[in-house]
Amino acid sequence: MSAPENVPPAADPATAEASETQAVKAVTAESVAPPVPAEHAAPAAPAVTAAPPRRLPRAVGVALATTGLLAVTVTSAVVTVAVGKPDPRPAAVAAPVAAPTSATSGPSASAPASAPAAPSAAPTTAPPAPEPKPTSTVKGTVKGGKHDGDLRYFLLPIPDGGESYGPVDGMTMDDEAVADVFGNQDGIMRILGSYGYKDAATRTYRTADGKAEVTVTLMRFATTGGASDFAKNHTMKLDPIDIDGDPAAHGYLDKPKQQAYTGSMAGISSQGDVQYTIDVDVKGTPDKALLSELMKRQREWLSNGG
Repeated sequence: MSAPENVPPAADPATAEASETQAVKAVTAESVAPPVPAEHAAPAAPAVTAAPPRRLPRAVGVALATTGLLAVTVTSAVVTVAVGKPDPRPAAVAAPVAAPTSATSGPSASAPASAPAAPSAAPTTAPPAPEPKPTSTVKGTVKGGKHDGDLRYFLLPIPDGGESYGPVDGMTMDDEAVADVFGNQDGIMRILGSYGYKDAATRTYRTADGKAEVTVTLMRFATTGGASDFAKNHTMKLDPIDIDGDPAAHGYLDKPKQQAYTGSMAGISSQGDVQYTIDVDVKGTPDKALLSELMKRQREWLSNGG
């Protein structure tokens, strides 16, 4: 939008007559045009911040064999976040300022002269500095298949560009959270105890491309045999699939009825005294190659501790 212009009026001369033999004297008036600045401010673009997504609760069905077979079903969900971007507005240009003029003798009119002013500079905003990548403080060691220290240390690391749902280091799980993973089926903690269950940890993250949500759950047992037996007897009422790159693993696929719906798959295995489960949720039919790669990396991480 341009600035309004303010133009000063012309000055009118005043005359006085004496007698016929006297000369006519002309009186002039000076007219000065006060400069009028034009102000334009470009409003700063608003910033829009997206709230980080959070993990949705899930229910997992498991059948554990001690003397019989127990089973429940699996459901899951995917979270999507949209981030808007502000549109900067262009800065306006200042209007010209009128220049003063002086009157001369005699009946005449003065007109103002104007000169263009330099355009105002658009305000600039420095881009925000990138946030530092969080550094994990949890520690753990592994020797001869025995994992000591914080179990969260052995969770599969989040790949570059991935976004954690919840604490970056993951979360330890109490008995209530563990029971919830297995659909709160009767006697689940007693069954786990029969295998020598000690503690558990979990973490969910979204991949950098935003196409998959990955949940890793670790359960530590008193012995290698306890972890191995639990993994073998841990089954789901879904279509079985093979897991490449992890000889001790078995997997399951839940194919959606339509490609617009969410599909999921799960892999189950153990290494040393830790049993691990990886769940993957994607839009459409999942590709088991993704699950196989994740299971392979988790096994390697548990084997050497990074």
